Amino acid sequence: MQDFIARRVAKELTENAVVNLGIGLPTRVANFVPNGMSVHFQSENGFVGLGPTPDDADIDPNITNAGGQPVTILPGGVFFDSATSFGIIRGGHVDITVLGALQVDEAGNIANYMIPGKLVPGMGGAMDLLSGAKKVIVAMEHTNKGNQKILKQCNLPLTAANAVDLIITEMGVIKVTPQGLQLIEINPEYTTEQVQKATEATLIIDDNLEVMV
Repeated sequence: MQDFIARRVAKELTENAVVNLGIGLPTRVANFVPNGMSVHFQSENGFVGLGPTPDDADIDPNITNAGGQPVTILPGGVFFDSATSFGIIRGGHVDITVLGALQVDEAGNIANYMIPGKLVPGMGGAMDLLSGAKKVIVAMEHTNKGNQKILKQCNLPLTAANAVDLIITEMGVIKVTPQGLQLIEINPEYTTEQVQKATEATLIIDDNLEVMV
């Protein structure tokens, strides 16, 4: 399921874009870059030019993404300190960021850091990325153990307000518009009724709804 989502997210990449991938599911996007396309993956711990996940035999413990997972670095890739990395992010030089989320709502608000006191990661660089990136894509599973994650209004602390442009789940692709959340693609394994049932926010079904592949 996660690879299905990541493969669809990869279709949003553009030639020579600077792209930041959040920890977890979004990191898989690097494995599905379209053939022949040049994309510059940036990681807030100080890299531009990250490549796909390495084979076990090729792991370099000194090259990891912001989540501490082993990655490769492509020819021409560069290393730098965190101050430079966040200067890139805050300076508006990241074209696309792909993040997971706990909740997203119909206004494009996002909550994606965990509850204090839980044994899980904090917000990391998400607040900076959501404010600094030119395009924000949320890549996540549509529900959490059956609980809706795409809501009328987030009820967890917000990481950023009115920041999300696109939501991609295993059920479909949803565009955030001034009128609300618009379902523009649907996984053929589901009906529009099933997608709506899994979504608290009211979905606007696109007149030219496409099949998600």
